[in-house]
Amino acid sequence: QNEKELQDVVKQQEEKMLQLIDKSGEVTRLKAEVTQLKRSLQRAETEAKVLWEEMRGKEHQMDTASVQERVMLRREVDKLRLLLVEKEDENLRLTDKY
Repeated sequence: QNEKELQDVVKQQEEKMLQLIDKSGEVTRLKAEVTQLKRSLQRAETEAKVLWEEMRGKEHQMDTASVQERVMLRREVDKLRLLLVEKEDENLRLTDKY
């Protein structure tokens, strides 16, 4: 009886340890993702500043079609970057599983 109880307690402790290891890995992954998002935000802010400065300097020289095209292209680049990040995250999850 005591041996059975001891085995149950050991099994429960092993399960708790595995859960903590899983959570630790998730925290590490989330920290890396936060770092990457901060870098992306900083890059986006820098790009926005540059574009605003360029727009101010060329207010009367640029036509609106050109500006709209640049905005559309920038949005497309952002979508592609997001897809890349999602695929990289998916690959990380798959490699973590196996």
